[in-house]
Amino acid sequence: MTTKAHSQDEVLGKIQDLIKDIRIAMLTTAGEDGRVYSRPMATQETRFQGELWFLTREDSGKVAEIRQNAHVNVAYTDTKNSIFISLSGKAEVSRDKAKIAELWNPMYKAWFPKGQDDPEISVLRILVEDAEYWDAPSSAIVRNYQILKAAILKDGSHVGEHGHVELSRSA
Repeated sequence: MTTKAHSQDEVLGKIQDLIKDIRIAMLTTAGEDGRVYSRPMATQETRFQGELWFLTREDSGKVAEIRQNAHVNVAYTDTKNSIFISLSGKAEVSRDKAKIAELWNPMYKAWFPKGQDDPEISVLRILVEDAEYWDAPSSAIVRNYQILKAAILKDGSHVGEHGHVELSRSA
């Protein structure tokens, strides 16, 4: 993997490109007992600019865990195209009706039978503080060639691209 120094804008753009077609992300929270818990969350069709948004049930375990410890991780994986993204930051939960309306999709009726006015619907906002990705060639032939070449030459040949950035937050 080639690790590159990237500007914040470059990494945000790259992550936007990588996650736009990944339908499900895994959200990890920490429980009161210190154990970590992961669960699938539907990716929202919003532009990634350092924040992630999800709709969730107010009575869910993740909401209780976030209220105890706001530090979370969201992982995106597309194994078919060898794309892996890890985003960590702090989460907050609200009942922002305007944001619920913006994120609403009729498919959510399966979880929120009363629609956008369901009393259990909440907005989960994650302010990403640290972003990291790994992006290998999507062609299995090219990827396997690069892996084989790196193993034989033992010269640090590159199998893909890796980027990392800590996101700065203006006050």
